[in-house]
Amino acid sequence: MRPFRKGPVPLKRGKMIPEDLERQIFQAEAEGSVPFLVSATSGTTVLGAFDPLDAIADVCQRHGLWFHVDAAWGGSVLLSQMHRHLLDGIQRADSVAWNPHKLLAAGLQCSALLLRDTSNLLKRCHGSQASYLFQQDKFYDVALDTGDKVVQCGRRVDCLKLWLMWKAQGGQGLEQRIDQAFALARYLVEEIKKREGFELVMEPEFVNVCFWFVPPSLRGKQERPDYTKRLAQVAPVLKERMVKEGSMMIGYQPHGTRANFFRMVVANPALTHADIDFLLDELERLGQDL
Repeated sequence: MRPFRKGPVPLKRGKMIPEDLERQIFQAEAEGSVPFLVSATSGTTVLGAFDPLDAIADVCQRHGLWFHVDAAWGGSVLLSQMHRHLLDGIQRADSVAWNPHKLLAAGLQCSALLLRDTSNLLKRCHGSQASYLFQQDKFYDVALDTGDKVVQCGRRVDCLKLWLMWKAQGGQGLEQRIDQAFALARYLVEEIKKREGFELVMEPEFVNVCFWFVPPSLRGKQERPDYTKRLAQVAPVLKERMVKEGSMMIGYQPHGTRANFFRMVVANPALTHADIDFLLDELERLGQDL
């Protein structure tokens, strides 16, 4: 369940609304359905939103629902003392998905599913004890055959990539990487505010910086009936130009009623202030005739 409603702040920021969640649970039950799981998100793909986990956990506790947190993108923020408050309440989750290959830049693929359950739940759900693979009469402890508890049976050793990186950089090094990403995202936000023709979609709370580039022909013309339609055409044109020139690559997308906007994800640990300046300068150059 991921409820939304029309309202002032929560909908605009892309966060789950706990009060709506509970209303929808009651509604589903009244219709004869049996809710069993709530999936919250820590770091949404586009806006980088963090759901209010503590409040959602309260709802799940009242209704006896499994509380899952998709922290694939934002879970690594827990390593930062400065920013980990964004995940307050995640310790109450029944399960958490986390992708160190995203914010931490571990080698692809590096994914983890963390469970509070200690009853070997995955094996109980997925284990088939196929005799041609996982013989039960081996001379060693067959619990070591972990392939029997995952859907895909065989997979690479994801945890080794994380372990090696953690050993090389240390907890402090990984924390600095995260704090640096937040600092660079803040630098980008402040530079956007200084420049004519750039407009933030919202103040970010994560490293997803969403913004419009408003070309000279559209500046000051927000009241025109075709303004939104014409603004939506800007990002695709600029994306084509930057790709063909080979200068950079930034994603764009619409979001609800919002016209296409750029989403700069500041996560590469090699980025500098100079790279951020180039990004904005290049957008200005590529869009000066629009």
